[in-house]
Formats: sequence, structure tokens, C-alpha cells
Amino acid sequence: MQVFRGFHSLAGGPASRLAPAGGLAVTIGNFDGVHRGHQAMLALLNNEARHRGVPSCVLTFEPHPRDWFAHRSGKPELAPARISTLRDKLSELERCGVDRVVVLRFDEHLAGLSPDDFIGRVLVQGLRARYVLVGDDFRFGARRAGDYAMLDAAGEARGFDVARMLSYEVHGLRVSSSAVRDALAAGDMTRAAALLGRPYAISGHVVHGRKLGRTLGFRTLNLRFPHDKPAAMGIFVVRVHGLADQPLPGVASLGVRPTVEDAGRVLLEVHCLDWPAALGSDGAYGRRVSVSLLHKLHDERKYDSLDALQAAIAQDTADAQAWFARP
Repeated sequence: MQVFRGFHSLAGGPASRLAPAGGLAVTIGNFDGVHRGHQAMLALLNNEARHRGVPSCVLTFEPHPRDWFAHRSGKPELAPARISTLRDKLSELERCGVDRVVVLRFDEHLAGLSPDDFIGRVLVQGLRARYVLVGDDFRFGARRAGDYAMLDAAGEARGFDVARMLSYEVHGLRVSSSAVRDALAAGDMTRAAALLGRPYAISGHVVHGRKLGRTLGFRTLNLRFPHDKPAAMGIFVVRVHGLADQPLPGVASLGVRPTVEDAGRVLLEVHCLDWPAALGSDGAYGRRVSVSLLHKLHDERKYDSLDALQAAIAQDTADAQAWFARP
């Protein structure tokens, strides 16, 4: 899968490396979480691309448009919680078989494009769209003035096909990023996994921390979550992929560490219940790992002392061991 950070044609330049002469089959969206509804849409997109003999392409945005508008208005609390990092989103898009992804920076210029300009400059000039697939609630352009009917009419006039995919449901419930966020906020990891089609996971490179876990007797792996508002927060039973041949059971904290720091920086701290001896004490630094959050034990708590924190971690570890020991 090829990833493009923007394209020159938004400013009038060529885009032949991104969009071949035959054009692209394109879908547009934020794809936060790449849930089962997204996966069904991407399967349809890939099928249509093969039928036309062109590459499939996802057009997505960073930051999330709602995040950008919330900060622009001075109301960051209105920004949606983030399900996935950009790295994890791209990994899932690749797993779904997409040929190309274009990540457009969402900014004042892009937000101000009229629907006609978005169609002409982004879809036609930038992507040479031959086929465009959107969701049933798709809106685009400044003030979200563009809709499916406008896009369909433009496609007929400009020579590209337009299709709309209806909502995807699981057990009668509409699958959406909002539904995934609600499940994660409630700590319902089973429902989140059903909506995602896989356990909820966060990946990243293991970084150095304050080494406080060693002092407390619980060595941890530290992964940064680059957004200040993750969809899930708390203490979780987890599995760690990427350190050994088999996933390792563990317990993890995802949040701002209120007892020792609470600096607003989100960190995923993972304690493996069985540390691979071959790694040694420092063998995990720099490795890219994926952490599946399987079950929520409780929300983050602020303890009065490090002794109280140490006792709480010991209890969380025991609870995680008991969870894995279930039939």
C-alpha cells in the first residue's frame, strides 16, 4: 500500500504518480477505528477497482475535521475522542487490501473549499476519480453544503461513477465510529470488538519512561498515545503482540497517570505477567508492539502515596491473572 501525504494538484500541480491516467476508485472518510462498516465499504471499493482495472484509494484527513473545528472555535472539549492513531489506521487500511491512501491535512484552506471546488480540485484534478464510493450520511465542502445528490450530479457531468453504501448493522445496531467510541467509553470491550471485528488494540514503539515501575516491582512497557483524548481510558487486561512468538498476557494503564504525573500526556503502560527472559531488562526499547485491550478492570484512580499505588498494581495484576485463568 502506498501512502501519500497530500498531493500537489490541490494547488494546481501534477499528480501522475498518485493517480494514473486511468484514474482511481476512491472512497472518502475519517475511518477512525476502521470498524466493520468501514471494512465492508473497503471490500466493495476494492471489488469495483478491480472491475475497472484501476487502483483503490482512500482519501482521509488529519487532524480529524471535528477536532480541527473544535480547537479553532476554542472549545477543544467538543473534539471527538480518538479511537486509533494514524499509524494504526493506516495498518488496518493496508490489512483491508487498499492500494493507496491519501492523507490530506485538514486546515483553513481545505475547510473553506466549496463543494464544487472540492469536487473539481480534489476528486477530479487531484485524484482523477473514476469511481467514488461514499456512506449514506456523507457531506462535504464548506459548511458541509455538499451531499450525495450534488456529488452524483457532478459525477454524471464530469465522467465519474458515484455510489452510496447504506449503513452496516450488527445484530440490528448500526456500526459507526460513534458506536465504537461509546462502547470504549463504557469499558465494554466485548461490544467494541464486535463492532470492530477484532479486539481493540493500540500499537507503537516502546519508549523510555521514568523507570518508576521497576522501583515499584512491576516493570512496564511505555507507549505514547499521540492524542490527548483517547476513546478508552483506565486499567485493562491485555495481550501484547510483538515481543515473543506468542502474545503475552498483561495488565495495562491507559491514561495520564494521575498519581505520579497527570501532565495531560496520554501513556499506555503495560506490565507483562510473563516477561521473556531472552529480552533481558532493556530488550524491548524501540520495538514496535501491539497491545490488545481485552477487558476493563476499572477507571484510572489517584492514590495518596506510592505505597498505595504499588498495592493497587499488585491487585490489578492478580485480577488480570484471574481473568486469564477463567475457563
